[in-house]
Amino acid sequence: MSENATSPPTASPAAPAQNTGKRRRGLIILALVAVVAGVVYGGYWFLVARHYVSTDDAYVDGDLVQITSEVPGTVMELRADDTQGVGRGQTLLELDPADAQVAMSSAEARLARAVREVRTLFATAAQLRAQIADRDIGLRRAQADYGRRSNLLQDGAVSSEELSHTQDNVEQIQADLSEAREQLKATTVKIDGTSVDNNPEVLAAEAAVRDAALALRRTHIIAPVAGVVARRSVQVGQQVAPGTALMAVVPLEDVWVNGNFKEVQLADMRVGQPVEVRADVYGGSVRYHGRLVGLSAGSGNAFALLPSQNASGNWIKIVQRVPVRIALDPREVRAHPLRVGLSTDVTVDIRDTSGPLIATQVRSVPLPVLTSLGVDSDVETRIARILAANGGSDGGIKLAAAGR
Repeated sequence: MSENATSPPTASPAAPAQNTGKRRRGLIILALVAVVAGVVYGGYWFLVARHYVSTDDAYVDGDLVQITSEVPGTVMELRADDTQGVGRGQTLLELDPADAQVAMSSAEARLARAVREVRTLFATAAQLRAQIADRDIGLRRAQADYGRRSNLLQDGAVSSEELSHTQDNVEQIQADLSEAREQLKATTVKIDGTSVDNNPEVLAAEAAVRDAALALRRTHIIAPVAGVVARRSVQVGQQVAPGTALMAVVPLEDVWVNGNFKEVQLADMRVGQPVEVRADVYGGSVRYHGRLVGLSAGSGNAFALLPSQNASGNWIKIVQRVPVRIALDPREVRAHPLRVGLSTDVTVDIRDTSGPLIATQVRSVPLPVLTSLGVDSDVETRIARILAANGGSDGGIKLAAAGR
């Protein structure tokens, strides 16, 4: 080979230095990005995030109003089923009213009989007073006869036997008078200070009529609140006993959320703090706004059927969760109805810590109760008519008061 042949190129000493510079610049840029991200996150946490606590362990809860029978009977009609919406006062089912109607008629008959018996007591008392007055006059006459005959006995005008008969007559009249007074006393005890209408016997009979009327009305079972029917277990023709659970009504307009927060998140939680709730059923497009109304008295584990026993050698600390109750805006719930048991995400704004730690009233509005469950004016009108028909002195007054 000739000496003029070309030799292979050699690496330039500047190439490694150039690669090292690029690597260094990349690391510096990455470090700057990390520092900026850390500063941004720190600023976000300091200004915003530290004022909120959140959990996805939260579920919708609500009242489960059990519908039970207060009287025994056979189910004749079933007018509501699962998933059906019902209004307050709407008929749910009907029981056979035959026995209750018979009891109602019997109670009305006992009331009429009680009125007549009390009237008889008043008449008996008047009769006894007349007897006492008559026997008192007879006693004075007999005593006068005995006094005259006693004076004539010394003159021999009357015999001792006749005087003895006169004395026996006085004692007989005294005994009859004492008996009449005791009978009047016994009769007066039953009617003293009363009239026919407010006599205890009549009042007890009226109460029996009201009780029978309630039993008759309770064969007509209605919804005490508006909501959705759930857990129907009764069938047509079924014989039910008092207290038997027939179905449930869930008032979906009055639901709330139970959020289970970690114990380390509770330090700044107070009653009244604003809360934002997102339900999984609607995704992130729907937000509910509410307020924190109370914290549970203990962790979920403390109220479990079989709470854990930590007094053992193999103990491992587990962060406990405490249920927190959150009331929702009723208007938002009506616009986007929720169902009991749905999953939600809850975020609590804990900036305002001026509220109390323990709630004094969780439910601001009591669950409504139907006033028509009591005895209505129709029963009072029937009672007044029975009193009037059987001689009760205030029957007309009661009818006027009932507006009939």
